[in-house]
Amino acid sequence: MSWTTTDTTDTTDLNDLSGRVALVTGGSRGIGEAVALRLARDGADVALTHRDSGERAERVVERIKAIGRRARAVRADNADPAAVRAAVETTVAEFGRLDILVNNAGTGVLAPIEQITAEDVDRVLHVNVRAPYLFCQAAVAHLEEGGRIVTIGSCMAERVAFPGGSLYATGKAALTGLTKALARELGPRGITANLVHPGPIDTEMNPADGPGAEAQSDLTALGRYGRPEEVAATVAHLVGSQGRYITGASIAVDGGFAA
Repeated sequence: MSWTTTDTTDTTDLNDLSGRVALVTGGSRGIGEAVALRLARDGADVALTHRDSGERAERVVERIKAIGRRARAVRADNADPAAVRAAVETTVAEFGRLDILVNNAGTGVLAPIEQITAEDVDRVLHVNVRAPYLFCQAAVAHLEEGGRIVTIGSCMAERVAFPGGSLYATGKAALTGLTKALARELGPRGITANLVHPGPIDTEMNPADGPGAEAQSDLTALGRYGRPEEVAATVAHLVGSQGRYITGASIAVDGGFAA
């Protein structure tokens, strides 16, 4: 049997986000900053949240404006449900719509389980699980067909290669269930939901020349740290036109950490 296919894919611009509005949580530094800048370069207007780094967030805003896109920094503590909802509403009020949500902001406590306090558990789960859930809940009231949700997880959801990661891994693993459930629920509306699992990425929180960095590099198949821009490239693909048939997926950008 022979098959005949007709390729109708438009490959003129794989990541043209012109006319679309993105909200990137934790967008003042690291992976969030790289994602915000990449989406702006691809044509999107971008709102980005920060908790207590207003000056840095404004610098990212100015870089986005220099690209020729609109931008807004919004102060929001992910541990505060009211602030989460307000960040979405502020974005819509500023730009008139919302097409892309990138749940990036997160926190972590790495310690032996005997040393983890109840306050640690509450803070990590509120920021890393409850906040993404509430951001999605607030965003879906505005997302229309073609809307995109991308959540930033962690390679530790797939492989915990050293002690002390029980709480952090628990929170990041929960995002798999959220993503798959959203993909099913929102699919009929033409909205996709995906999860990106970065490995060791060279950021201020985990620098490639910091303590323990060599051991983390050795745990990857490629033997090196990744760059924030490499994670941002995957996010850009998922939210662009070429990512429209990907949903409910967990995609590793980890250099083979979980291989």
